[in-house]
Amino acid sequence: MDWTQPGVFEVAPGVHRIPLPLPNDGLHTVNAYAVEDGDGLVLIDPGWHLDAGLTALEAALDALGHGFEDVRRFLVTHAHRDHYTMAVALRRRFGTKVALGLGEQPSLARIAARTGNGQVERLRAWGAPHLAEQWLTRLAALGEAELRDYEEPDEWLEEGDLELDKRVLRVLPTPGHTRGHVVFVDAESRLLFAGDHVLPHITPSIGFEADRPPLPLGDYLDSLNLVRSYPDLRLLPAHGPVTESSHARVDELLAHHEDRLAATLDAVRAGTGTAFATAGRLGWTRRGRRFAELDLFNQVLATGETAAHLDVLVRRGLVRATGRDGVTTYEVS
Repeated sequence: MDWTQPGVFEVAPGVHRIPLPLPNDGLHTVNAYAVEDGDGLVLIDPGWHLDAGLTALEAALDALGHGFEDVRRFLVTHAHRDHYTMAVALRRRFGTKVALGLGEQPSLARIAARTGNGQVERLRAWGAPHLAEQWLTRLAALGEAELRDYEEPDEWLEEGDLELDKRVLRVLPTPGHTRGHVVFVDAESRLLFAGDHVLPHITPSIGFEADRPPLPLGDYLDSLNLVRSYPDLRLLPAHGPVTESSHARVDELLAHHEDRLAATLDAVRAGTGTAFATAGRLGWTRRGRRFAELDLFNQVLATGETAAHLDVLVRRGLVRATGRDGVTTYEVS
């Protein structure tokens, strides 16, 4: 079955997957999860604040015999708009409490201060000033309506247990995709609400956020190993179908990034350069597309991904980084 088809799908007793539409060409759908909680619901990752998403979510709740007023709490894995902004918008209407990982605080503070998302400065340092200017133009085109759904949550989540009516969810900080990403583990039911940390068909972007940490890929690999240290769980991802083994996919993701680190090192061996220049020597997506074939958004993502891999190679002592005139170049050690 196509996992993007609209509807309500029970994935475990008392847990329902609700696919919600996205406007992107790449990711068309995000999975929200409705967890029965007494005579109400807890919603995990309620989606992007779009009219189409609001309509789909309202219809799904109605099919479950509930309305928005029955949602007791929003639990959000991270602050990307396709996960967080619907929660903020519905809080304004219904007063529902919103919870988000504490590590997202610096990024939300930067957005609230309207100091940009840090991407422009980073692109210049990565040797892509032309992408920086295009990104700056894109940011300038964003209206206030695009930014106002980035308010702070009611509750900042740290590692620990959340007690619902008939289940306990363990909050695990899993930085990497964003520095404040969290997952929720229902150990008794063997469920992992994985957000974008572990996706069944694609690899999540690394460090695309307003306040990027020093070593986002290193954080991500550590977080994968943390999830791998738990018992094997049923994987409930934000994008893609439910699958039976979190361990199997974590192992694939760890192997993928080791392969990618090796390919990045080979690209550096081909000639000293910036993250942007190195990205241009690599293939992208599962089809191995050339960097020049990507649109602006994906070129920005690809350059940041390459920088994240280069910085891990520096940490491992395989590559040396040199800064000059605000631009970082890399060469084999």
